[in-house]
Amino acid sequence: MVFLYGPSGAGKNTVGRCLAEALELPFHDLDEQIALHSGRSVAELFSAEGEASFRARESNELSQLLDAEGRIAPKGGGVVALGGGALLDPQNRALAESHGPVLLLTAPLAVLAARLQADSNPRPLLSGDLVEHLSGLLERRRAHYASFPLQLDSANLSPAQAAWQAQVRLGLFRPKSMGAYDVRIRLGGLDAAGVMLQERGLKGPIALVSDANVAPLYAARVIASLQKAGYAASLVQIPAGEQEKTIHTLARLWDSFLAAGLERGSTVLALGGGVVSDLAGFAAATYLRGVRWAALPTTLLAMADASLGGKTGADLPQGKNLVGAFHPPSLVLADPEALASLPPGELRSGLAEALKAGIIADPDLFERCAALGDLAAGPFPAADLAEVVRRAVAVKVQVIEADPYEQGWRAVLNLGHTIGHAVELVSGFRLRHGESVAIGLALEAQLAEDIGLAGPGLAATIRRALQGLGLPVEIPPELDREAIIKAMGSDKKRAGGVLRFALPVRIGEARVGIEIDEARRRHALGIGTARTEP
Repeated sequence: MVFLYGPSGAGKNTVGRCLAEALELPFHDLDEQIALHSGRSVAELFSAEGEASFRARESNELSQLLDAEGRIAPKGGGVVALGGGALLDPQNRALAESHGPVLLLTAPLAVLAARLQADSNPRPLLSGDLVEHLSGLLERRRAHYASFPLQLDSANLSPAQAAWQAQVRLGLFRPKSMGAYDVRIRLGGLDAAGVMLQERGLKGPIALVSDANVAPLYAARVIASLQKAGYAASLVQIPAGEQEKTIHTLARLWDSFLAAGLERGSTVLALGGGVVSDLAGFAAATYLRGVRWAALPTTLLAMADASLGGKTGADLPQGKNLVGAFHPPSLVLADPEALASLPPGELRSGLAEALKAGIIADPDLFERCAALGDLAAGPFPAADLAEVVRRAVAVKVQVIEADPYEQGWRAVLNLGHTIGHAVELVSGFRLRHGESVAIGLALEAQLAEDIGLAGPGLAATIRRALQGLGLPVEIPPELDREAIIKAMGSDKKRAGGVLRFALPVRIGEARVGIEIDEARRRHALGIGTARTEP
């Protein structure tokens, strides 16, 4: 359950309806429920019974609503708009927070007053001089409202914009362009995997696909959660590393699915990083002509990028992801607590993808990533990483909703990858994916400057941010530049025999479909000295 709370005029009802529609969840207005069951409006109840009696009704209505949660919302909760004083009672607050997050909507006094003056619905506590009474009410509740950690100022947002920002704050998304599925960013999510699969109608037996690094850490917890929810589950463990992302590994997965008794109604569950989700998703897409699957990403890279969007696949010797299928998961459940077990190099690798998302569409995300600094100063705070995940996911969800099958704009997600994938391949995957993407981001930003697409200084800004995170920005000298050029020629993003780049314009904006001639590509890699004219 998601609860919207805050003062009158903050938009709880309007925003709540938009949020519920976006997440395809039931919507409940607690005041409307009270009026429905009592046969009188809130104003009439206040007038006839007083505030104390109304608060008792409010507590009873909240309890009844949450007790009936399974009946009302059997597939994962709902959105509830609460009255402006509903959680003043500590028991009400504890009850709500035990069922889900509370997001406080707020706005400046003048905005609240203007909205309320334009609303014909009477507010019993604000009768008379509205501005004076509203000001006093806000002052009395200031400490109470400030105690809620999740807050959103709705003053300059339309209801739809506020609902989207609520999704970002809460880490709740529901992409629909490839068939609707839920994306949930939830602390402790690994232990809730069983019930969350159950809520979404996923059936067993379940094949839990993980690798040799992740399975010893989390597989037992996930299987315990699945079994508690009534699932028969078996672990399918593969070796770790990009070098295992092959057709041979896929064949092993298909054999394991058969041995585990998976049927067309069964489920594949991916637990791990991008390699695991790509392989498990592709295996699910092709086993018995397609079975459902879900992702439990455990790396920052997978949470922010690889597990989203339904692109699954495997590598060929000539290049990355040259075979695959669009097969969206039924659920992506990211638990930021899993990031605590990542080695520093893996966290840096994921931050390269998050920084990329910031360059594409979210300058604030770019600044947040850049401000984290290198891991040499100590581990990143968990709350900061969770915020990075939420914002990076928001960028990717918006992109894939606009272009689910990469007919145009979705290619922007390849920013840094045209060079990065080639560098990664030629390194024999000794360079991590995020490290290779960091190199690609730096070189492609310079390329954007060279052709006049980006203004002077953009490449330096991106390089500083990457270096501040401890990421590389140059191709290691031992790598064969000619081999990298050849690998770029096999890139899956070629069209009509032409290699097209996604390139940055400024922080928060990028463009796709940019043709770059071979001379400039070679110069970007340090081969040759002359630059052709833009």
